[in-house]
Amino acid sequence: MVSDAFVPPGFDPPTSLATGRFRLEPLGPQHNLADHTAWTSSIEHIRATPGYPNGEWPPPGGMSFEANLSDLRRHAADFASGRGFTFTVLDRIDDVVGCVYLYPSASEEYDVTVRSWVRADRADLDAPLATAVANWIASDWPWQRPDRRGR
Repeated sequence: MVSDAFVPPGFDPPTSLATGRFRLEPLGPQHNLADHTAWTSSIEHIRATPGYPNGEWPPPGGMSFEANLSDLRRHAADFASGRGFTFTVLDRIDDVVGCVYLYPSASEEYDVTVRSWVRADRADLDAPLATAVANWIASDWPWQRPDRRGR
């Protein structure tokens, strides 16, 4: 039987990934201030990151804390329902330094679209994050055909 579900019924999604340099946890409203600060400090850097070619995100003029909070609530609801999985990237002192997004692919060639970004002042984490997430998907997630958006 073929399922249109993003993850198989009963799949328990991982809620963390940790390395010596960063860790991931589900993104939620509790991250609003730090998340907003992280991405607004790095708009041009994020727009130059593979996976963000259309220039729609982040918005060049930023967004209010309230709009960001609404976005974080949407991501948390997606996680809870299994529609998509967004993680905040925290450094060793629990400062938000980026995000990882795992959402259904619009292309039938792929099972999942993987995007990530890090703050401009933490650009050294970009490649290690992308590699760690690729390995994590291969070992702990149900997808066989990830679209890593040029990574």
